[in-house]
Amino acid sequence: MINNLQKYQFVCTLTFGDIYGQIIVWLITITVSLATALALMGARRPVYALAGVGLIVLLSLPFLLFAFVTTLLNHIELRPVDTATQTSKTGTSSTESQPALRATT
Repeated sequence: MINNLQKYQFVCTLTFGDIYGQIIVWLITITVSLATALALMGARRPVYALAGVGLIVLLSLPFLLFAFVTTLLNHIELRPVDTATQTSKTGTSSTESQPALRATT
């Protein structure tokens, strides 16, 4: 059983395009909250404007972090390392043996 153990490497395939939509949605949320705050600033109680922005940021940030972390975890792969390739590359450094990130265009 010990002879069947393989070595694995972690590979992250996350690209900017994977989280681009999440960033845009959060920027829209922040823009709307700031527009609401500016509208409330003209009212008699500007404290409500600051509380509104704080509340929107406070409530939206956990959702943003949850979406980003789950997207990141979905793009982490555990790949087995080929032992034949590993023994032939004993002279290479560890940075040369890592796969390149995939680019999306």
